[in-house]
Amino acid sequence: MDASILKAINAERRARRAVIVLTSLSDGSSQLFREGEPIASEFRDAVEAAFRTGKSGTIDVNGQSWFLNAHLPPPRIVVIGAVHISQALAPMAKIAGFHVEIVDPRTAFATEERFPNVPLYPEWPEDFLKRRPLDTFAAVAAVTHDPKVDDLPLQAALETGCFYVGALGSRKTHAKRVERLREAGLNDEQISRIHAPIGLDIAAASPAEIAVAILGDIIKALRTRGLAPVQMELAE
Repeated sequence: MDASILKAINAERRARRAVIVLTSLSDGSSQLFREGEPIASEFRDAVEAAFRTGKSGTIDVNGQSWFLNAHLPPPRIVVIGAVHISQALAPMAKIAGFHVEIVDPRTAFATEERFPNVPLYPEWPEDFLKRRPLDTFAAVAAVTHDPKVDDLPLQAALETGCFYVGALGSRKTHAKRVERLREAGLNDEQISRIHAPIGLDIAAASPAEIAVAILGDIIKALRTRGLAPVQMELAE
């Protein structure tokens, strides 16, 4: 592999950005694609699919064989709120291959006894985000029902372009949230990216079922990045 391409791959890894390397199996020449940059039409479908799935493999284009190597950052889920839903979500998300972090300044909830073997941060989200900033391969799930805790990380997630942003609460609760975020300077297009009510609509009732709905929604968002988004209806 060309040294300049290897250097570019390492730089993108450090920055937690996705890249695809396409290598000709006939002459060994390689080219690198960064997510969001223009892609030659003959490779577009295969490269865009690899950006969504993270899967590498061989493709045939115009009678030539190429090896497509996907380099995607490990996806992470930042859960704002050490609640019952989070207790169910954390182990399920870990099994699904996500790195999960729980953030909650309420030390009565954010305890190792309730969250064994899970990175736990009993602090305000703004302090956590200074050390662990969000990026496009992060999902944020705000589940405290407390604007003082939820609003700032939601705003940060929307401004950063996290691949998933979800918030627990009724439509009435979300309407108030929308107004607060507008006052904070976010526009309607940004706010419409919030999945609220959070999770897939599977008529979930228990904390564990809600956790399943959230994880399913996050997986769907991760695997459909780059496709036309479904606009969420803004509360009035």
